[in-house]
Amino acid sequence: MSKALRLSEKWFQRGLWLVALLFAGFLIGLGGKVVDNLNLVEAPLQLQQFTDRQQYGAAELALKEAEGTREEAQAALDQARQKHKVAEANSRTARETFDNWLATRQATMRPEQDPELIARTRQLDALKAEERKALAAVQAQEQRQLDATQARDRASARILALESEAQGRYIRAMQLRELRVFGYRLALTLPLLLVAGWLWKTHRKSTWWPFVWGFIFFALFAFFVELVPYLPSYGGYVRYVVGILLTVVVGRQAILGLQRYLERQKAAEALPDTERRENLGYDTALARMGKGVCPGCERQVDLKDPKMDFCPHCGIGLFNHCTACNARKNAFTRFCYSCGTPAATKP
Repeated sequence: MSKALRLSEKWFQRGLWLVALLFAGFLIGLGGKVVDNLNLVEAPLQLQQFTDRQQYGAAELALKEAEGTREEAQAALDQARQKHKVAEANSRTARETFDNWLATRQATMRPEQDPELIARTRQLDALKAEERKALAAVQAQEQRQLDATQARDRASARILALESEAQGRYIRAMQLRELRVFGYRLALTLPLLLVAGWLWKTHRKSTWWPFVWGFIFFALFAFFVELVPYLPSYGGYVRYVVGILLTVVVGRQAILGLQRYLERQKAAEALPDTERRENLGYDTALARMGKGVCPGCERQVDLKDPKMDFCPHCGIGLFNHCTACNARKNAFTRFCYSCGTPAATKP
């Protein structure tokens, strides 16, 4: 910030830079939304789209049916196992009761117990039969579950085979989709960068410079930040090519600008002191002297030396004396700091 600017002017400048940053921030937010939504222009792709739809559908149906059958078999198996446990417990209890009764009969050897022996034996046989029947039901459900599991595995293997066969087509389609979406984003952000370059070249010092700089910040952010994360693996070439082109363009302009500046300085240094002083802006001259450099040639000079009235490099006057009070003052100020007389050099 120039030291020659008025205090209020400095704050206005800072406020305008804040306006530029706010303007850029809102543009960046809007641009981010647009760039994100560009992905919706292309319909999302799924691997199943590139398989044989008839075979894939049949395999999915078989998988669904096998899974359903397996779940039913598991539920039925749980019930059958519970029934088998009950039948097994009943049979074991009956066997223990029979063994106890048989031991009593052998101790007493009472012949009237023979019909009861036959009845108890038949009852035990019936319980063993129920146990065997329950076990058979368990085995049947286990077999059903095994068949459903194998059918599910076959259907899953078929689906994996179809997806593996379609993987190559899916990857190629995804790459093409990424390239198209990247093209949409590039078509949006590259013109913004070109417009920003034109604004920087022609309007960066205009009355409306806060909006110009806000747009420049937005364009740079949109291209180098919003666009870069979406670059495909082959899209990195675009970033480097654009970077090279921008470097060449900016570097060429910088070199030409430096050459023009040196030519202007040489031409200015050849002019008379009075004409050179008139060509220098008031704020520019004071700002350069505030930095300890000559306003004419911008070389370092020791402005604190009381004998340094002229630049030793280009000869332009740096200090003179007030015509009213003879105080030594800055040759570029408009009034004498000591007495307030309008500035004028001594004849």
